[in-house]
Amino acid sequence: MIKNISVGIDVGSSRTRVVVGEFLKGETNLRVIGVGESATEGLRHGYVVNPTQVASSVRAAIQMAEKSSGLKIKRGFVSLSGASLRGEISSGEAIISKADGEVTNLDINKALQDCEDNLSVGNKKIIHMYPVSFRLDGKEVLGRLESLRGTKLEAKAFFVTYSIVHLEDLLEVIAEAGMEIIDVIAAPIAESGVVLSEKQKIVGVALVNIGDQTTSLSVFENGLLMSVHTFSIGSSDITNDIALGFKIPLEKAEELKLGNVAEEFSKKKLDEIIEARLCDIFESIENNLKKIKRAELLPAGMVFVGGGANTPGLAELSKSVLKLPSAIGSTEIFGNVKTKLRDPSYFAALGLLTSGKDSGGYSGSSFKKILKELKNTLKSSLKQLMP
Repeated sequence: MIKNISVGIDVGSSRTRVVVGEFLKGETNLRVIGVGESATEGLRHGYVVNPTQVASSVRAAIQMAEKSSGLKIKRGFVSLSGASLRGEISSGEAIISKADGEVTNLDINKALQDCEDNLSVGNKKIIHMYPVSFRLDGKEVLGRLESLRGTKLEAKAFFVTYSIVHLEDLLEVIAEAGMEIIDVIAAPIAESGVVLSEKQKIVGVALVNIGDQTTSLSVFENGLLMSVHTFSIGSSDITNDIALGFKIPLEKAEELKLGNVAEEFSKKKLDEIIEARLCDIFESIENNLKKIKRAELLPAGMVFVGGGANTPGLAELSKSVLKLPSAIGSTEIFGNVKTKLRDPSYFAALGLLTSGKDSGGYSGSSFKKILKELKNTLKSSLKQLMP
């Protein structure tokens, strides 16, 4: 039986996670055969501040995954998250090229390219591009465009962008750790593949990843990703508040945050501290939802993932503050099997395995171009690291 091995690498500000999956020919379900995890050092708010430390963290997680899977890991998919992850909509147009006005793929690609050309990227790099809507001679077109006839095609597209500097640094440290990068995938897109149903994405849903130092908000509607925004606030802020409030070490504060309450600490005071910081996160979410006119208007509500999703009382408080259905994300891909991969903090690495099979959302010129541009830089950097 032919095996198809896939590897997902999620470098978070707190933990680096590597998941090795196997797809058997003729079967659709993923089988996880290896897992590696290590504490991340040298990363802040998703960007590299100490390349050597981050590379060491990635290497440690890979070695653990190799040991548990019994395989030598050389290539993998990498998730992108952190403060510079953003989403933007841009418009473009194209004049139909054929004399008889028949729309072709060439016209569609020209209109989408015009969307990209009109996007002000600055120091950002386009990671994904998704067509949102099309109009032919001023009338909206639903469904297939090819073979329709008209004069002018207008398009709207959604772009996921990332700081080019942060991306270059991340690619370099992963290469330094000895890994070949197949593709990069935005964490919300990877997570959505294992957490959200198609129905949720069609009616409208917000996927919220509360990480250690950042929180990302991704909104899906009509089956499409329509908004991505990242806030520089995360679950470590809750831990820090608890440590200050009770004058205790961070390790003890983390235990209290996760519900391991000792008798000598006031539960009422603890709840107040946690609620205050969660409300700060919810306020940022609500303000962003208001900007895109989706506040209290997402039928499938809020779905929380990331390590911060394990904070007790999170979903109930979200319902009260955001006035939307709220739940902690879960996945059905394991059936009834008990595994630590059901923890919301693993969904980005896990989602890379499935989204990596079909990364059709990529802008054709984005990642391959990045790798080509960085090829000489990476070689030069690695030579300098050699003894």
